[in-house]
Amino acid sequence: MDSFFNTIFNGLSSSSIILLTSLGLAVTFGQMRIINMAHSEFVMIGAYMTYLTQNLFRAISPESVFSLYYIFALPVAFIATFLLGSLMEWLVVSRLYGREIDSLLATSGISLILQQAARHIFGAQGVNVTTPSFLSGGITIGGCTFSYNRLFIILLVGLVLFGMWFLINRSSFGKQMRAVMQNRPMAKCVGINSRKIDNITFSVGSGLAGLAGCSVALLGSIDASVGQSYIVDSFMAVVLGGVGKLLGTVLGSSVIGFSGITFERFTSSSIAKALVLLIIILFLQKRPQGLFTVRSRSLDE
Repeated sequence: MDSFFNTIFNGLSSSSIILLTSLGLAVTFGQMRIINMAHSEFVMIGAYMTYLTQNLFRAISPESVFSLYYIFALPVAFIATFLLGSLMEWLVVSRLYGREIDSLLATSGISLILQQAARHIFGAQGVNVTTPSFLSGGITIGGCTFSYNRLFIILLVGLVLFGMWFLINRSSFGKQMRAVMQNRPMAKCVGINSRKIDNITFSVGSGLAGLAGCSVALLGSIDASVGQSYIVDSFMAVVLGGVGKLLGTVLGSSVIGFSGITFERFTSSSIAKALVLLIIILFLQKRPQGLFTVRSRSLDE
C-alpha cells in the first residue's frame, strides 16, 4: 500500500508540472493555433527569474526573511515572461497567424536564440535554487513521504487552473478572447480589438510558462535546456485532451503523468516515455480530435 500511495502521489506531482506547462500551450496553441516552440524557453526564463530573485534577496535581505524570496519570485517570473511574450507576439507572431508551419520555424529560431543567450549570461553549468524553509521536508504517513515542495506545486497548479477557468469562462476578456478565436471577422464587427486580444492572450500563455519554470526550479538544477524536458509532454497533453479545451488539457496531463510514473515502476524512464508516446499515437489514430472536440459555427464551416 505504501508503494501504491507513493506512486499515486508521484503521478499527481508529475501531472501537475505537465499541466502547469500545458496551460500556457492550451492558450497559445489550443486557442490561437500558434505552434510556439519557444514555450520551453519561457519555462527556462521563469526558472532563471527565480534564481535571480533568490540572489537579490540573499544580497539585500536579512537571513530571517530570505525564504520569502520564493513568494516574490512567482509574480516576477510571471511578469517577466508576460512582457517578453508580449514583445515576441508584437514583433514576430503577429505576422504569422494562420501560417502554422511558418510559426513553428520562426519560434524554433527564437528558442535557439534564447537558449544561447541563457548560456552566455548564466554559463553552461546548471545553477540551483535553495528550497525555502517553509517548503523543506515533508509529511510522513506510514511509509509514505509527501514533500512540501511538491504539495505546494500541486496547490499552485490548482489555483492557476481555477484562475484560467475563471478568466476564459467568466471574465469579459475571456468572452472577447473566445469570440476572436472562434470568429475573428464577426468579433471585429462588434467592436472587439482583435490585435489587443491576440497580444494579451499570447502574453498570458507565456506568463503561465514562467510560473511553470518557477515550480521546476524547486525540483532540480536549472540550465538553458531545463524547459526541453517538459515541452514534448505538454504538447502531447494539449493534443490528447483536444485542442482548445481546458478540461481536456487537465485530463491529457493526468494521463501522461500517471502513465509515465506507472511504466517507470516496471521499466526504465526512456522505455516509459516511449510506451506513453505509443499509447497516445494509437489513441489519436482512432480519435484524432482528442478526448474533447471544440464545436463552433466557425469550425464547423
